[in-house]
Amino acid sequence: MLNNTNSFLFVFIILTLNFNLTLYSQVDFDNYFRNGALRIDYFHGGTNNSEFFILDELIEEEYWAGNKKNLLIPFDYGKYQVQVKEINEDITIYSYNYSTLFSEWQTIDEAKNISKVFHETVLIPYPKNKVLVEFYSRDSLNKLNLKFKLNIDPKDPYIIREKKERFNSISILDNGNYENKVDIVIIPEGYTYQDSIKLINDVRRFKEYLFNTSPFKENQEKFNINLVFSWSEERGTDIPPKNIWKNTVVNSRFYTFYLDRYLMTSDNKTLRNIASNVPYDQIYILVNTDEYGGGAIYNHYAVCVSDNIYSEYIFTHEFGHSFAFLADEYYNSEVAYDNFYRYDIEPLEPNITTLIDFESKWKNMIEGDIPIPTPGTKEYLNKVGVFEGGGYSAKGIYRPQFDCTMKSISVDNFCEVCKSAIIKMINYYSE
Repeated sequence: MLNNTNSFLFVFIILTLNFNLTLYSQVDFDNYFRNGALRIDYFHGGTNNSEFFILDELIEEEYWAGNKKNLLIPFDYGKYQVQVKEINEDITIYSYNYSTLFSEWQTIDEAKNISKVFHETVLIPYPKNKVLVEFYSRDSLNKLNLKFKLNIDPKDPYIIREKKERFNSISILDNGNYENKVDIVIIPEGYTYQDSIKLINDVRRFKEYLFNTSPFKENQEKFNINLVFSWSEERGTDIPPKNIWKNTVVNSRFYTFYLDRYLMTSDNKTLRNIASNVPYDQIYILVNTDEYGGGAIYNHYAVCVSDNIYSEYIFTHEFGHSFAFLADEYYNSEVAYDNFYRYDIEPLEPNITTLIDFESKWKNMIEGDIPIPTPGTKEYLNKVGVFEGGGYSAKGIYRPQFDCTMKSISVDNFCEVCKSAIIKMINYYSE
């Protein structure tokens, strides 16, 4: 039986929880937004320890594919956060987390010596009234700091209303209304018009790759996949050290940050113009080559090669990054980053830990007799534990299981912690 003090605390906690839940549920899409998206294109630049934002264009788009019931993101993920505030009521009505190529570039040696500018995009549901859009960036302690503000009038005549690029598209997987599905758009890169049959067959094959893997296979009905037919003048992609340069539609290239297998693009403007032809939550670029490589950045885009023997692994591994903010769990492979994670704070990614705040990670998934840290011996190989090595470091950073698709070249091998993180993200978009 509760005493008076405990009774008061109990009632206070319940009221507080109900109040917070009420606040969260107060954001009614129809009160603040209409169908369609407002695309904010901007330039983001700086050095390893400085940054600035410059507005490029505001563009009205036909589709915003997000879930109308989940307008405030519940995950503390990503390098950046955007908050949209209704000016008259002074409340946050939309939030979104993401990372970018610029944030990765800041961690390499080049960023210590020069400044560089990248083009980036944020999509928000189209507001009915004037809004304040705030851009936040995390510091070295992962604290969000306000960096840039925009006052936007949705009736501004200088918001661009025309579609920049018009391309045909085809549905590869259609499970219904895009408002409560995970909507993936596939952007072909290095496919010529003559490769159209190959492209369709490739994309259908990659759809099967995704749904060969748990937990995607158990949740296939929550996904839509569309392919946009954006043709390149030449097949393949750029490989600068080999002096191979191809005229391709989104200008991808290997050797991003001087890493041979890192295949990315800096042509965000073209990429977003093409993607805007269909509803999308996630962008996936499929590059027509048999070279090994790919890459991905959370809520930015993912890249995979079409015809490498490891393409199935690359496709699901990179989607783990871009979709669910999963960290790389390997630690014995060349990377471009310099001390990507600090050892004295807890990383934000759900599948690695420094044990600084392990309560916030997968501690509740570990059986009582599993030692922490967990030795990589036979009896623990298939158990959830705390195995040292991950996040590009052999010491001081820990992963949940001995092996995982985020650690090694393996198919249908996401660990239980990664599966849990993926399922939460699927539900965020679809429920």
